Amino acid sequence: MKSILYRLPLLFSLLLVCILPYQCQSQHPGTEKLVANEAFRKKINSYLNFSIPVMGVDELNKNKKDYVILDAREKEEFQVSHIPDAKYIGYSSLDKSALNLVSKDQKIVVYCSIGYRSEKVSEKLRIMGYKNVTNLYGSIFEWANEGLPLEDANGKPSKNLHAYNKSWSKWVDNKSIKKTW
Repeated sequence: MKSILYRLPLLFSLLLVCILPYQCQSQHPGTEKLVANEAFRKKINSYLNFSIPVMGVDELNKNKKDYVILDAREKEEFQVSHIPDAKYIGYSSLDKSALNLVSKDQKIVVYCSIGYRSEKVSEKLRIMGYKNVTNLYGSIFEWANEGLPLEDANGKPSKNLHAYNKSWSKWVDNKSIKKTW
């Protein structure tokens, strides 16, 4: 009986460690106003660990000049369209040339389709010593949903968007966007 009583605090602590992150993740405060579609917000929150600070597309759009913008999608996705002035860094294999001339103190925002891959790349950047890294919440899908500009591989305005695959394309609800996968 005595040994069980000594183990109860440990068991309770383990329970908290296992359950609490999932509760916080699914109800992450501050994300309510970052995307218009509530179901999309819930989907994003189910994928993110919030290990990296997030910002909304409106904030980035207003302050683009202050950030180095990195695209953490695959090259094919980037070539279809990307956020203007973004540099391709990739996901599966980081193209570190995107970091040429980027100091460890510069403000960096990383995006992908919804924010999962960009969170993982942002974590790697932090390990590499980059201090001011932010994940774009809702990423290029929300950027397109808000009608913000996209450009193609030649730097020309585009209404095309690589939506990862058919299933994920449902989260791009801007009717003026032509989705490919």
